[in-house]
Amino acid sequence: MAPFETPTDLQNNRGPIADPGAFARDANAASWLYLCGEEFASMEGGMSYDDVRAAVPESENIVSDPPREMDMDLGRQHVAALDRLPRPTLVTCRGGPRSSAVIYLYAGLRSGATADQVLARAEADDALFTRSDELKAWVSQGLDELS
Repeated sequence: MAPFETPTDLQNNRGPIADPGAFARDANAASWLYLCGEEFASMEGGMSYDDVRAAVPESENIVSDPPREMDMDLGRQHVAALDRLPRPTLVTCRGGPRSSAVIYLYAGLRSGATADQVLARAEADDALFTRSDELKAWVSQGLDELS
């Protein structure tokens, strides 16, 4: 099996997004998987799903932000959405950890990579989810259970 490579047709945020339209244009995004609920829109620096819909031709909203726990039901929903959405695709959460976990889980599943391969690549890429033991465990569990 070839080594697991950094996903190139999926991009996540690495912090708050100040201008959703510019973020989408800079990525030449065809679609967006948005992981935040509407409560984020009312927070300082937050944005709404309406902002996402205005920025790209296709989008989906699967609310996965705290205090919700990342579980395999959410993982299945993320994978199904990413299977439907055209590329290049943005995947974003409030700051980037959960969205990076979704991207690496998805790419790992689609490439047949092992959890060790995915986590090693993610560490080398400084993917934000690698700073969370909970999210690393979620990605590993997803690669095992959803393959």
